[in-house]
Amino acid sequence: MAQNWQPDSWKAHEARHLPSYDDAAELAAAEATLSAYPPLVFAGEARALKKDLAEVAAGDGFLLQGGDCAESFAEFHPNNIRDTFRVLLQMAVVMTFAGKLPVVKVGRMAGQFAKPRSSDTETQTDSDGRDVTLPSYFGDNVNGIEFDAATRRNDPQRMVRAYSQAAATLNLLRAFAGGGYANLRQVHQWTLDFMGRSPWADKFGETADRIGEALDFMEACGVDPATVPQLQGTSFYTSHEALLLPYEQAMTRRDSLTGEWYDCSAHMVWIGDRTRFDGSAHIEFARGIGNPLGMKCGPNLAPDALLKLLDTLNPAREPGRITLISRFGHDKVEAGLPKLVQAVKREGHPVLWSCDPMHGNVVKSDSGYKTRPFDRILSEVKGFFAVHRAEGTHAGGVHIEMTGQDVTECVGGAVAITDAALGDRYHTHCDPRLNAAQSLELAFLLAEQLRAETVDRRADAA
Repeated sequence: MAQNWQPDSWKAHEARHLPSYDDAAELAAAEATLSAYPPLVFAGEARALKKDLAEVAAGDGFLLQGGDCAESFAEFHPNNIRDTFRVLLQMAVVMTFAGKLPVVKVGRMAGQFAKPRSSDTETQTDSDGRDVTLPSYFGDNVNGIEFDAATRRNDPQRMVRAYSQAAATLNLLRAFAGGGYANLRQVHQWTLDFMGRSPWADKFGETADRIGEALDFMEACGVDPATVPQLQGTSFYTSHEALLLPYEQAMTRRDSLTGEWYDCSAHMVWIGDRTRFDGSAHIEFARGIGNPLGMKCGPNLAPDALLKLLDTLNPAREPGRITLISRFGHDKVEAGLPKLVQAVKREGHPVLWSCDPMHGNVVKSDSGYKTRPFDRILSEVKGFFAVHRAEGTHAGGVHIEMTGQDVTECVGGAVAITDAALGDRYHTHCDPRLNAAQSLELAFLLAEQLRAETVDRRADAA
């Protein structure tokens, strides 16, 4: 257990990108309500994920982490949850089949509401030409996206509503994961209706056919797939950025079995690139909880600073505890990532390396929309694998912002979303997301990389 740590010890440290609340009593009341609510996840589940991530870090698996940039109250619907879940299932099946490695599935779901903002306020000009300044939009668990005074007020009760939405989302995800929907016999039914336009849907169909043939072969040999639990369902975990610390503190519980503290808002939480500096309130909070932790690593992170943060967050060097999520940009990853990988390898920290190919590749399109060119996303993924091949380390995961909806937010891909088409179905509350077809296309690229890594590993073993 972390020394000299309590769930509220972060308050003595510098906290950036937190909203200001104008009513302290109202904030305290919301925190008290959340503290009395049941945990959303349990410590044993978090430990199970940590064990799975330790195997990935050792080279015996791959982490697929994906979901919404920012969940919203407006788009909360069971069909949206189902469609994102099944795209993640499709991606995992493609990668498992090609790479011959288990894929650990972690959703950016059931809690990914809060977003960091460079400024506490935003100024817009109204219809009369006057400048109006209101709080910035920090995510639906803080305030609303519409630019008016009532909606933009930082409202602590939104944390309570976010808890309720997260609980309902988790309930549905658990039902899908263990209630038959994830059964490999259903693999053909995971393809979304609108995916018929994508050539990758046909390729997925071929993979599904081969999986069906393998299951038929098992039955012919006297092995009933219905008796194999791993074929009937799947483990699915949740994660979000631990940004809104009042919410995370209120959801922190002491485990009755071990006496350790766990943030029971999600199985895994991560620290963003803007809040992972030495002495930050977010690092202080994270060091005391037993959950597996992610940490974003961008171009401005020096190797010595990274090593110091790793010593703070994982002094016991526990495998599976830390996932380092690199986010450099397609043109910087091969120059910037190696020095971090080399430093971590030299010091012997047992980390899992994952790639976030989204955040370093945002551009403003000619049509005025913020977008992410799909070719740049693929390029960063390829660069990430190239670095780890060169360094003799395991490219262990991918961290993406995606949705099962048929959105037009990232340009490119086999479905060839153009700049002019961005406005057709641009629905994100924050950053542009891959749609289902683009996500599946990315999965096949990852499958190729994993297949090559498997061949190299077997050659080395021989």
